[in-house]
Amino acid sequence: MGTESVSNPDHYMSLAIENCRTGFAAGDGGPFGACIVRDGEVIATSHNTVLRDNDPTAHAEINAIRQAARHLRHWDLSACEIYSTTEPCPMCFSAIHWSRIGVIYMGTRIADVAALGFSELPVSNELLNELGRLKIRLVAGVAEAACRRLLADWQGQSQATAY
Repeated sequence: MGTESVSNPDHYMSLAIENCRTGFAAGDGGPFGACIVRDGEVIATSHNTVLRDNDPTAHAEINAIRQAARHLRHWDLSACEIYSTTEPCPMCFSAIHWSRIGVIYMGTRIADVAALGFSELPVSNELLNELGRLKIRLVAGVAEAACRRLLADWQGQSQATAY
């Protein structure tokens, strides 16, 4: 990927948003993007590919974790942080937990995408974090306005499909 000298969370979230826009413009899946960073270096960016791959587990965070683990040749991503355009669903939070990523930066919340028709489970990352033995730092509202715009732009597309 390449070293980024910027330590601004909005910058890394903008990379997740950009990747997401590419994906939903192609009809790959919903309006979700993710970026994984380690020591200021972007090691993975991905978007949701549920529709393209016909794979209900192909969420942006899962795709990014797979890409990062391949890049680092290790399952333990504890030195990493993830930027997710929307609060990770319980499946993605679990993958983040199991990969030991230490920080989640998120834009919008689960309730925001549930309002668009996605069949989200109303289980917050705060609750999941409380239940887990590892404690992940949660940072909400990162580039929230840009992430909300992303949801609105996706919703305005004729091929927008919530699942």
